[in-house]
Amino acid sequence: MLFVYFAKFKRGVYLGLMLLVFTSIWLYEYVDEYVLNYAIKTESAAPIGNLVIRASIASRILELYNDGKLYKRYRIAVGKKETPTPTGEWIISYKCYSPREITGTRWFGLDIPWGSYGIHGTNMPWSIGCFASHGCIRMNNRDVEELYGWVPEGTPVFIDGPREKIMRDLRRYSIGPDVVTLHLRLVELGYFYGRANGTFAKETEAAVRAFQRDQGLSETGVVDEKLLRRLGL
Repeated sequence: MLFVYFAKFKRGVYLGLMLLVFTSIWLYEYVDEYVLNYAIKTESAAPIGNLVIRASIASRILELYNDGKLYKRYRIAVGKKETPTPTGEWIISYKCYSPREITGTRWFGLDIPWGSYGIHGTNMPWSIGCFASHGCIRMNNRDVEELYGWVPEGTPVFIDGPREKIMRDLRRYSIGPDVVTLHLRLVELGYFYGRANGTFAKETEAAVRAFQRDQGLSETGVVDEKLLRRLGL
């Protein structure tokens, strides 16, 4: 009799603790969403203007802009040090229901040329706000589902974060995060007006040649160690 009572008591304590954990998570998410968005005045209807997504790796926050105006903020998880989220300017190339449980309920594919990266949900909500992913941007499932209903394919996604150090010569057809670093520097210097998308295309080569010409260098279109010094990289 005592054993049965103890078993029931133990089960009750376990269920109570589980309820407390899930209630705490729900309450935290609710309060966190309020804190992130309390100063933003938005309409109750879904955004219908030109949408842009901006994500900050340092703050682990994703922002949705509607016609240039901040519409909503979301807490996110980003890549670990070993598998960083790529800095750059991307496009949502496709969206779908997530193909795997680990990526939650929705998936936005990004046009990053050196791997499969996206914005997606998660089955590990406790990782939100951390450096925890293999490079993708994680969101709470309810957040990514909300975004999925608003954001179409072709939406620009700007990811702000650390810049990859350039450790090799870059030339036409080079691809990688170090090319993003080159793009961003050429933009800062006023030589490049395209997307920082990690692809060394003809527009990048033209910008490099123009910089070399202005510096009195041979117009090779190749970024070597000497040119990196001139670029301040």
